[in-house]
Amino acid sequence: MNKSQQTLNRLFERIRERESCQPLTFQEFLEMAGRRPERIFRNVHQRFHDMVMTYVGEGVDEYPDDPESIHFVYYDCSRLFVEGTDHPFFADRLFANRFINQVAAFRRGAQQNRIYIFEGPHGCGKSTFLNNLLLKFELYTGTEEGACYEALWRIDKRELGAGADREAHYLLHQLKSLVEGPPGIRSGTADESPLPFTGKDVLEVPCPSHDNPLLLIPKAYRRDVLEELIEDGDFKKRLFGEKQYDWVFRDQPCTICQSLYQNLLEILGSPEKVFPMIFARRYRFNRRLGQGISVYNPGDEPTRDRVLTNPQIQQQLNALLRDSNRVRYLYSRYANTNNGVYALMDVKAHNRDRFADLHGIISEGVHKVEEIEENVHSLFLALMNPEDQVNIAEERSFADRITYIKIPYILDYNTEVKIYKNIFGEDIERYFLPRVLPSFAKVIISTRLKPQSEAMGEWISRPEKYHAYCDRNLHLLKMEIYTGQIPPWLDEADRKNFTAKRRHRIIGESETEGDRGITGRDSQNIFIDFFSAHARPDRLITMDMVYRFFRKIPNGSSGYISPDFLDSLVRLYDYTVLEEVKESLYDYNEERIAREIQNYLFAVNFEPGSTVRCIYTGEMVEVSEQFFEGVEKRLLGGRASPSDRRAFRRDVQHRYTSRTLAHEMRLEGKPIEETELYRDLHERYVHNLKENALDPFQGNDNFRGAVKDYETDAFRTYDARLRHDVTHLIGNLTKRYGYTVQGAKEVTLYVLDKNLAESFRS
Repeated sequence: MNKSQQTLNRLFERIRERESCQPLTFQEFLEMAGRRPERIFRNVHQRFHDMVMTYVGEGVDEYPDDPESIHFVYYDCSRLFVEGTDHPFFADRLFANRFINQVAAFRRGAQQNRIYIFEGPHGCGKSTFLNNLLLKFELYTGTEEGACYEALWRIDKRELGAGADREAHYLLHQLKSLVEGPPGIRSGTADESPLPFTGKDVLEVPCPSHDNPLLLIPKAYRRDVLEELIEDGDFKKRLFGEKQYDWVFRDQPCTICQSLYQNLLEILGSPEKVFPMIFARRYRFNRRLGQGISVYNPGDEPTRDRVLTNPQIQQQLNALLRDSNRVRYLYSRYANTNNGVYALMDVKAHNRDRFADLHGIISEGVHKVEEIEENVHSLFLALMNPEDQVNIAEERSFADRITYIKIPYILDYNTEVKIYKNIFGEDIERYFLPRVLPSFAKVIISTRLKPQSEAMGEWISRPEKYHAYCDRNLHLLKMEIYTGQIPPWLDEADRKNFTAKRRHRIIGESETEGDRGITGRDSQNIFIDFFSAHARPDRLITMDMVYRFFRKIPNGSSGYISPDFLDSLVRLYDYTVLEEVKESLYDYNEERIAREIQNYLFAVNFEPGSTVRCIYTGEMVEVSEQFFEGVEKRLLGGRASPSDRRAFRRDVQHRYTSRTLAHEMRLEGKPIEETELYRDLHERYVHNLKENALDPFQGNDNFRGAVKDYETDAFRTYDARLRHDVTHLIGNLTKRYGYTVQGAKEVTLYVLDKNLAESFRS
């Protein structure tokens, strides 16, 4: 066997494994339902929910122990909307939570027909979102986990006493009567003798509504059958007790299947002969064929045939049942998406009429096909621009069956950055100093927010106290909240007042934002212009470049960029990089800090001039004003006055004797390092050391030169201590904050040259 034949054989085997799906007998299907009820007992809403959660998974809560949490969590939607798609859709945290909460409702209660309208402005990605969502649903139903089964009749003609010979005889007799005319005027008589067998003895009749075969169990007996069938006690409890499974006991099979069942039972006289004719086969979702998923664009012309049939099946049914009125194989186009998805891409033009036609179906769950009632239980989805609401104004009578889900422009700057990376590649950040690319995205996001926020104003009554970190409209703070973060520069009082009620109000405001400002398409074009102009392999893009670029952009129809916001954004960036440099410079011996605090705690109980041995460290301590001043400046900061230091010392001595020594150490048996007072002093000490870590180097030309010459031959000319400090600084910036060596050098020089330490201290 040659190589090409081997390759083809492997291909054929994989196709057989994936595509082969021989129908199951009803008994085999029941056995599967008993073994895996969680997969079989699902309508389209439940299957859609399971599909979304399979791709998205559980959300991540960055503050799991927060008592005021509103479960505004991070959902990774990349597998659902990005991976394996031609045009990725990036869902920000706000939309992801909105979408997942709506999908979760599919599993929480009984589902009635509704239409879910995803509403958003031009350029927000609505069409991309829906196309990717339906693509993943189609793929999911093709897997074992997402498998869906439909009823298939295999009617044994011999059981009906017909057989292929009698059927052929009947059909020929009918044809002959049409040609010769009615009895009495024909020139001859039909040959009534049996004709030879000419076809199969089994007639296959697929359910056009794709009903779950379980619905063919008469409603009166379903509960008893399922009670006996299902072994999983937990699932059985949910099946019989939860509203989401009401459909199992409430729904009826389609009119065609119901008529077939009743007529066959009447003719054969025994369910033992009818149920072997019922089979279950995989329901293959195929958007291109309109099977399981039907998507209509506004320009798609309406179909002429509102009633569909299959003449061959109808003729054979008439022959078998001896009556053309017993089973009428009629259905509508809505049957193709029963237990599937019916979607409208924008409610305008022809889709406006399609939307109007859904009125009765959504309200009653029933569609009339001539005199036959057809059950329709589908997931109805639509896209809409805000200005197109007028197109459904006449359908307000079923407004309570419409659920609107907003898709605004991106309001999460992290997601905006993902869009830029999608344009130029994941490694785009190597062209930027850290924090600069997100800052670019924040400028874009600022144009999409409302200028004033009642919820933010009610929470932060004095925005000016955050002048160093935030704009006066609190947009920068709101952006952090929209990404799920609580910024570290918030004071304790405001953090404490960030209650669940306030969080709900602030997140709720996102429903009315994102429909103005710079659009998604314009944002990409602006970024392309910026990046093309500033990206260079030999230099990094800085915050100054971003600032100058946006100051030059004219504020036109694309969105208003506030100069005040740009200034505040630069201040926040300056504060952030200053803290990073100070944190990276911090290099102090923890053991020495511990000894100094313990010596101080012991010494405050003695008058200056004493020399004592500390019972905690064993060191001799000369108690003096100089000793107290040295420690207290590190605890309170260099600007603390003598009176402030003395007051602080008295407070420490009082807490030490009344609480630390008397209660925590003697009664509770805690060592000094585990007491509340020690931990407070340690936190103060470390904070002030970090806060002033840059002071010895500000204005120091040797330090600046050593930073600039790092990783060059000239760096070896500096003294060992200075080389150690610079190496420690650069190493921490690269390891902790993601800087390259070049970026670490540039940001340090930026902090030094702008004298940021003094600016923020004042």
